[in-house]
Amino acid sequence: MEGMTEVGCWAAELESVFERVAGRFGRADLRWRMRDYVRGLLGQAARKNGWQLAEWAGHRTPDGFQRLLNSSVWDADALRDDVRAYVGERLGPDGVLIIDDTGFIKKGTTSAGVGRQYTGTSGKIDNCQIGVFAAYATSSGRALVDRDLYLPKAWTSDRDRCRAAKIPDERGFAPKGELARNIVRRCIAAGLPATWVTADEAYGQDWHFRRMLEQLDLGYVVAVPKSQQIKSLAGMWRIDQLIKDAPSDAWQRLSCGDGAKGPRVYDWAAAKLPANFIFDPGPPTHHRWVMARRSLSDPGELAYYLAYAPVGIELAELVRIAGSRWAIEECFQAAKNECGLDQYEVRRYTGWYRHITLAMLAHAFLTALAAQAADATAKGAAETDQPSSRSPWQRYGDSWTLSCPTHEPTATPSPTH
Repeated sequence: MEGMTEVGCWAAELESVFERVAGRFGRADLRWRMRDYVRGLLGQAARKNGWQLAEWAGHRTPDGFQRLLNSSVWDADALRDDVRAYVGERLGPDGVLIIDDTGFIKKGTTSAGVGRQYTGTSGKIDNCQIGVFAAYATSSGRALVDRDLYLPKAWTSDRDRCRAAKIPDERGFAPKGELARNIVRRCIAAGLPATWVTADEAYGQDWHFRRMLEQLDLGYVVAVPKSQQIKSLAGMWRIDQLIKDAPSDAWQRLSCGDGAKGPRVYDWAAAKLPANFIFDPGPPTHHRWVMARRSLSDPGELAYYLAYAPVGIELAELVRIAGSRWAIEECFQAAKNECGLDQYEVRRYTGWYRHITLAMLAHAFLTALAAQAADATAKGAAETDQPSSRSPWQRYGDSWTLSCPTHEPTATPSPTH
């Protein structure tokens, strides 16, 4: 009886998803084809390509699915908007928007945007497409909510090649950072209830990305390289130099969330930066921070962060936001393994967006089911009392603040706060 109840809940939720998006498909045959495709992505086919999905759905050939992805009339961006709204409703407010990219290994040279480029998927330069994604995460779950295909200059400078792959003439070159900024703007303008943003150092080191988040009144904790320049009225320093000066009692042992092997525990240090009166006239509502994470097993292994957070934030909360970045990796893994995110055979630009968005819809459905079955859990740990320190790291109340460092500043400038 319990199993029948679960199947009933599964079917009811999937039907509600189909009803939500049905209006995006103007003809009845398209709606039924979309339903079969999504059910196939959620099914048990060994590989979720055109032929195997068609066989699973009982179609004689994959022609109908190919038309769904390539030539039929429907708007993948409108469907993306539905996915984002669905995820926001099911996972709730005050979440974290996570930005990252992932690779799709491909053969040949005709798939839109394909080329020899580095991808973390294989950990090397490979022949692949790169997609920039956003995931939304709360204590109830996480799911992908937006996507854009990165087009290298080798593509955008060759309009004949672009037209052959059905890439619109108006689509020019845009760095991954610009795609990420556009994604964040779309999500916030659409009302996704995110209050934080996090990203790896490829995006975190981009001053334009961080400044845009501040202008949108979003808190952030973003990774940056050890060479990141920190600018103040007193001078400019590398972030690893500032962290090196941190007193021993500035470090706290905290978990940044549970991983596959249990709590992910590290030593963390963080200090508020002096206010920037150019960007922050009047009493500040937020503070900027430098942060570092140190491995327990290898103290020489450090990761560095910049943060922008409301006044009164505690280190444990910044640590929680930093740790939430791994949620998008879990989304990629689940969407690829369970929903065929990377198992498409389309080559055209439109087909990529359509398959990816339908796979995101399937993954969002699984996330919503899991959220219904799980209780929200609070994460984070309380800070412990720490003694004051005589150094550039000064304690004021419940947090550390950087005063003027004593060593010589570096000579190489870069745009920062």
